[in-house]
Amino acid sequence: MWVLAQYQIVSLFSLKVSAATGSGAKSLLVPTPYAIKMALLDAACRTLGSARAETMWPAIRDAQVAFNPSPSIVVTNLFAKFWRPWEFKGKAEDKLAAVAEARSEGKYPFQATIAFREYVQHAGPLGIAFEVTHASQDVFTTLLLQVNYLGKRGGFVQLHTMPRQVDELPDDYLIVNAPPAHFSLNGIVQMLDDCGPALLIQSSECLQQGADNGRKERIIRHVVLPYRLTRSSKSFSLYERVD
Repeated sequence: MWVLAQYQIVSLFSLKVSAATGSGAKSLLVPTPYAIKMALLDAACRTLGSARAETMWPAIRDAQVAFNPSPSIVVTNLFAKFWRPWEFKGKAEDKLAAVAEARSEGKYPFQATIAFREYVQHAGPLGIAFEVTHASQDVFTTLLLQVNYLGKRGGFVQLHTMPRQVDELPDDYLIVNAPPAHFSLNGIVQMLDDCGPALLIQSSECLQQGADNGRKERIIRHVVLPYRLTRSSKSFSLYERVD
């Protein structure tokens, strides 16, 4: 049994691959299963309480997730200027003098830098589905009503279609954390991270990441998204669905 809901991404979406650096990386085209499950966990903590959320976490963590991507996606490419904490590189005895110099130049405690960023606009709603049991279907339906962001806090979404329960997943949905039965040869491969079986709410700060071997907390899944690049320039890229 599946619970389906559609969301309109109402702000520009940006979510880098988890292994990317902070100075520059391309954005993923869709939210990851990890980001979606974290959004459901957040909704469970806010509406049901932390104790109930902790008991529900195994069901959320291990659930299969499917997407119904929007018809087209536009990606904006740009270099952005932002502030980052000042870093000292040198001998410890020279730090005080370096701090004084940086402060006089207006570079302390933050300094200006630039980084490459991509922002994604979805032209249409994004469908999300969870495979659930009969006992948990009503709880998942309630939690999907509470989701208002995916990925970063600025990736706001708005519920477009009320959650509904179906016995079979529709053909236009793509299961992203299971081996695909078929995929488009013209699609785009992206690495989407997912929750591993070892991930607990009280997990350590440094999560282990890698292949699904039962011991990793974050699992990298290679997913073929049904998109092809149709137009591009130095400032934007247009992707359209191929199925």
